[in-house]
Amino acid sequence: QVQLVESGGGLVQAGGSLRLSCVASGRTFSRYGVGWFRQAPGKEREFVVAIGWSGRTTGYTDSVKGRFAISRDNAKNTVYLQMNSLNPEDTAVYYCAARVGFPDYRIEDYEYWGQGTQVTVSS
Repeated sequence: QVQLVESGGGLVQAGGSLRLSCVASGRTFSRYGVGWFRQAPGKEREFVVAIGWSGRTTGYTDSVKGRFAISRDNAKNTVYLQMNSLNPEDTAVYYCAARVGFPDYRIEDYEYWGQGTQVTVSS
């Protein structure tokens, strides 16, 4: 069983930056692939980025490539999402999710989810 807690969301102006954190409970966090997803008002939850257990494998959705960066510190059971050059279209609740094995972009493949953190980008 893994419990995930996100933090770091907030209100930022367009062009600004935020760093989200996802802290996991459990001693075997290094076995899990982790993904970040987001859900904007009135829209479906969508994949943003994922990272493999070692941190060497990552995958980004096209809209955030070059602006967002995912990393992890398994000693701290934490995955980070650095978000730069934010724009209003990035406004959403951001969720981290974990699954045993390789990460992917499919929501249904993730077993554990955090409660989400709100990111609001003003124009």
